Amino acid sequence: MRADNSQHIVDAARRRSEYTRSKAVQALRALDAEGERVTFETVAKRAGVSRSWLYAQPDLRAEIEQLRAVHRRAPASPLPARQRTSDASLLRRLEAAGARIRRLTEENQQLREQLARALGEQRAATTRTGPPRGGASNARSVTIGPC
Repeated sequence: MRADNSQHIVDAARRRSEYTRSKAVQALRALDAEGERVTFETVAKRAGVSRSWLYAQPDLRAEIEQLRAVHRRAPASPLPARQRTSDASLLRRLEAAGARIRRLTEENQQLREQLARALGEQRAATTRTGPPRGGASNARSVTIGPC
């Protein structure tokens, strides 16, 4: 009676499957990182696997379809998916910019009011003290009378 070697065959098939899967994942990541177009065909060629095998892997299929859709929307986008800005991130940045604009507008208004008060106080002080001593009038000021 022969020894049962089926476990070795099962182990070899499992290792081959894991190796094939890792090649497909590496190919997918490399294409995305390079900003290349991600399709079933490009992943299959890069990984050396069949397209039908990729279609049969639900998680890889979903990721390829998702990346393919992203590249369709932004064909000139050279950034990998993990480096692209999400909608939520863009919204937070927009909100932060709006808040900063509001703060700067308020600060600008306060500074204008302070400047107006300082100029008013300076003018009032000059008016109270009168012209400079020595009898000479201020050469820069001109009084315009009725015509």
